[in-house]
Amino acid sequence: MRILLVEDDSLVSDAITRGLVGTGYVVDPVPDAESVAARLADTHYDLAIVDLGLPGEDGLSLVRKLRRSGSSLPLLIVTARDGLDDRINALDLGADDYLVKPFALPELAARCRALIRRATAAAANEIVIGGLRIDLSGRRALNAAGEVLELTRREWSILECLAHHSGRVVSKERLTQAITGWSEDISGNAIEVHVSRLRSKLGGSATVRGIRGLGYRLEDG
Repeated sequence: MRILLVEDDSLVSDAITRGLVGTGYVVDPVPDAESVAARLADTHYDLAIVDLGLPGEDGLSLVRKLRRSGSSLPLLIVTARDGLDDRINALDLGADDYLVKPFALPELAARCRALIRRATAAAANEIVIGGLRIDLSGRRALNAAGEVLELTRREWSILECLAHHSGRVVSKERLTQAITGWSEDISGNAIEVHVSRLRSKLGGSATVRGIRGLGYRLEDG
């Protein structure tokens, strides 16, 4: 899953990016609100993490602008402002959650998972499709025999994205964005290769069905 991080403090931004990448997310950091529109115009994000104390346009103004434009992108505020009025204002403007700095990275990751689950209508941390069980918090998948599948980071990211949209077709472009950051470049057939390997590892527990010209769908095997 792909996260847009809007944070001007480079040390904080680097720490959050490293922490979330370590749990399997693709994270694209930007230092100000002015950079957000261009990123959202050509990239799908599952969540945005927004600092309030940004240079130029502040985080609250960015939240207001996104909601007025009709964006339903989940927004998680991370800020040093711990006043009650600040929390109320941010939530009333359309933020989905509010986390005060300093915070533990595991809590940040848990809040990210919760917001993404809510946005994709996945109410629980476990998704079951056929004989496949996907543990979102533990970041593991178990086959019908209860065996943990040995998945690469990219295979897991593809499976997670497909699981969050179970029963629906996910485009190849969206899967590519789910596994690559701005600094990465993959060949045109890379998704097919990763999907083929993932399909083999799933065995008969579930299957990734290719829909010609549209993308892929995770189905009961």
